[in-house]
Amino acid sequence: MAWVTDHRPDGEALNACVTCGLCLPVCPTFRITGDETASPRGRLRAMIAVEDGEAPVDARFADVMSLCLQCRACETACPSLVPFGSVMESSRAEVVSQVAGERGRFRRFLTVTVLRSRLLLRLATRVAAVLQRLGVLTRVPRIGNQAEGLRRLPLASTSAVGGSWGPADGQVAMLLTGCVSDVWFSDLHRATIELLVAAGYRVEAPSSQTCCGALASHGGFAGDAAAMATANIEAFADADLVVADVAGCGAHLKTYTGSGGADVAAKTKDITSVVAEAIEDGRLPVLPHTGQPVGIQDPCHMEHGLRTHTAADAVVEAAGHVPIPIDRGGLCCGAAGMYQIEHPDISEHLGIQKAAAATEKDTTIIVSANAGCEMQLRRYLSGASTVMHPVELYASQLKHYNG
Repeated sequence: MAWVTDHRPDGEALNACVTCGLCLPVCPTFRITGDETASPRGRLRAMIAVEDGEAPVDARFADVMSLCLQCRACETACPSLVPFGSVMESSRAEVVSQVAGERGRFRRFLTVTVLRSRLLLRLATRVAAVLQRLGVLTRVPRIGNQAEGLRRLPLASTSAVGGSWGPADGQVAMLLTGCVSDVWFSDLHRATIELLVAAGYRVEAPSSQTCCGALASHGGFAGDAAAMATANIEAFADADLVVADVAGCGAHLKTYTGSGGADVAAKTKDITSVVAEAIEDGRLPVLPHTGQPVGIQDPCHMEHGLRTHTAADAVVEAAGHVPIPIDRGGLCCGAAGMYQIEHPDISEHLGIQKAAAATEKDTTIIVSANAGCEMQLRRYLSGASTVMHPVELYASQLKHYNG
């Protein structure tokens, strides 16, 4: 049996690969395992074998697809411009359809059922917050180790959904509040809103929005991801600008297509880029120079998805600090959403490697524009450095400067 869903990988995209091997040095799983099936071209060959009817979508195929971090470093390196991220998501949709199992049901519960329900998220967060304060959250089976990198979770909800801020006649910037970011990263949302208002925007967070759908799409739940995209396309239809303050979410919004989707994708910007532009054109100030070095971790979503890393440098420099890239052009940090739960060994290997690169720079503050990367860094740095979003650093310094 070959492909069976409407989400099957595009044959033309698969055959664009010329097996040159330029993807091999930048692929984390190939670098760690040395296994051809753990490389982008190896995975593409597996997809082509299914496409040609030479191999089935079975448990072995599922394992080959599952090991990919979807960092998309191979896309940046590929001379043939193979859209590896999209064909990987398509192949995983086929796995979900053809290879049933407990792992898939558990993943769907977390990435679809929970992330689409604000009530479930709040309840889960409150329970986790209590366990965190009791010091036992890290002992919870399957997710405990990953919880080591969490910020301090709130006991009470501080959702930004449904809010509006700033001048009524300003350019409308609609904020993607996201799923876990809305309840776990409320301080980041607060900094984002403050800076957007200071830059002259009218900020709105429409209540009809939902999770961006990135984790659902990465997991192969294409239909659910499409439903989330539809809700967000409708919610953000009247925006002048759509702002995401989690790089992974912004990168996924950029993949929206179809009726209205392309418009939302075109209007979407990461908050780091928005703040950098506002600083450049004088709507936000350049603060006095302190000379303090700040390490910058480039999330894969920024480097290979949104294809920018200079914005974080500009924001850190405008905050008065010296930007120090900790591993520019390096491998993925290993967080990758559900990956750290499903493939903890590889995730840990990459997390330790990234933390070591950060430690070598001897900085006490490290910034990352993606929530998952931030958590991974905090987990493996074990308190050696303060980890935050670049706009949080700038907002904090601006508040201090303004007295």
